Amino acid sequence: MKATRLLEIKLLKNIDFWLLAIGAGLTAIILTLTWKSGDVAHAGMTVVFLLAVISLLEDKRHHLILESGIFSSTVGGLLIGILLWQSANFHDINSPEVFLRVSPLISALGLGLLASGFKGLKQYSQELTILFFLGIPKLALSSLFDISPLTAKFSAFLLWYCGVDVSLQGVFLNLPTGSVKVYEGCSGIESVCYLLGIAVICLLMFPTKRKQRILVIVIAAALGFIINGIRVALLAIMVLKLNRTAFIYWHEGDGSLIFGIIEVLAFILFYFLLYRQQEEKNQDYTKVER
Repeated sequence: MKATRLLEIKLLKNIDFWLLAIGAGLTAIILTLTWKSGDVAHAGMTVVFLLAVISLLEDKRHHLILESGIFSSTVGGLLIGILLWQSANFHDINSPEVFLRVSPLISALGLGLLASGFKGLKQYSQELTILFFLGIPKLALSSLFDISPLTAKFSAFLLWYCGVDVSLQGVFLNLPTGSVKVYEGCSGIESVCYLLGIAVICLLMFPTKRKQRILVIVIAAALGFIINGIRVALLAIMVLKLNRTAFIYWHEGDGSLIFGIIEVLAFILFYFLLYRQQEEKNQDYTKVER
């Protein structure tokens, strides 16, 4: 009996080791491909989302049930195998962006099936939700909506309010010295989706009251849209002043990343204040009860 128990413990430790090794390998592959793709913003967000997943798993690792059947292990292995094959042929993929945004979720599903089977996937609902919001919303919303005209209208309003001579024609901001086209990549849909993902991470790791969750989601989407609209207006001003160097910096260079950082910091500040206010109310309520 003791020998059998020792064997089970040894096998469990081996399972933990192999799952950790597979997870680390998949993470390294995804991060490497994302970085090589040149999408620095998505690479940075991928790191943030993965760190959140790792933190949640670390908190619950002693309570996870690692029991998987042959069928679920086979499906999980196939998912990981397909992912590895696609990674090896990354440059031949028709839609590399789709692969980079879907692969973290597929990796997690495959690893979850290997570890705990279909029934045990509910243990990883939080982690899967976070990885879902890393890339899926952007792909889905981009295929359904184009908010470029709305972004152009908002940026045109900001310029008009600041006294800039601007006229709007569809997605074009017409200025005395040139025009700026607000195409899909500058519409702000990506910023909105990233902040929605950050909002989900905050709600899962630092929960608030149900009534406040809708407010958190709305503020996240609004911040992403508004701050991106300010960035587009700034680009238009660079065109107005014929400052091509500054335009390239804020459009394609580090300037575009700075706005992304501002969006994240602005939302985190909002959530921190909201969460702190809730904690203070809870403490006051506890004191009254006493």
